[in-house]
Amino acid sequence: MRVARAQTNRLTERLNKLWEAFTSSELPVLLIDEIDKADIEFPNDLLQELDRMSFDVYETRQRIAAKDRPIVVITSNNEKELPDAFLRRCFFHYIKFPDRETMQAIIDVHFPNIQKLLVSKAMDIFYDVREVPGLKKKPSTSELLDWLKLLLNEDMPLDVLQNRDPTKAIPPLHGALLKNEQDVMLFEKLAFMARRQG
Repeated sequence: MRVARAQTNRLTERLNKLWEAFTSSELPVLLIDEIDKADIEFPNDLLQELDRMSFDVYETRQRIAAKDRPIVVITSNNEKELPDAFLRRCFFHYIKFPDRETMQAIIDVHFPNIQKLLVSKAMDIFYDVREVPGLKKKPSTSELLDWLKLLLNEDMPLDVLQNRDPTKAIPPLHGALLKNEQDVMLFEKLAFMARRQG
């Protein structure tokens, strides 16, 4: 009996988010982020539990039933197709990539005292990089924030961004923006072509 109780205690200490949502005393909102990165069977397994609004904990022989049906928000980067049966039960909402004004608001939250001219020039470069045809992975908001942090930490002079040499198409500290060898090679090729034409 002591062992079973110890197992139960350890299990309940590590309640997963679905368990917490189902047993919440207030109407819960459950976020399942980037479901397309999960195992292929995960959406179907989740679907069954959300349909029934309960699941079984075999270790403790408990059935956990939802007090209230949670509001479930599921995100996907569309890297993998999700099952049709799963998608039929979802309300789809596409969130477009942030425009400059929205991106500025995001940056202001993360870097409230950052120099505005630095942000403006960095965003010029960032959005130019995103427009390069043939990129395998366009830099995202996260990469821009990381890049700005690097520019600040390295105390990058503003004129490096302002007076960019067109024969050096690759941005300074590009490793924060470009996360793929193929994309780095593409930028090196573009820089080489610009030098030849210049």
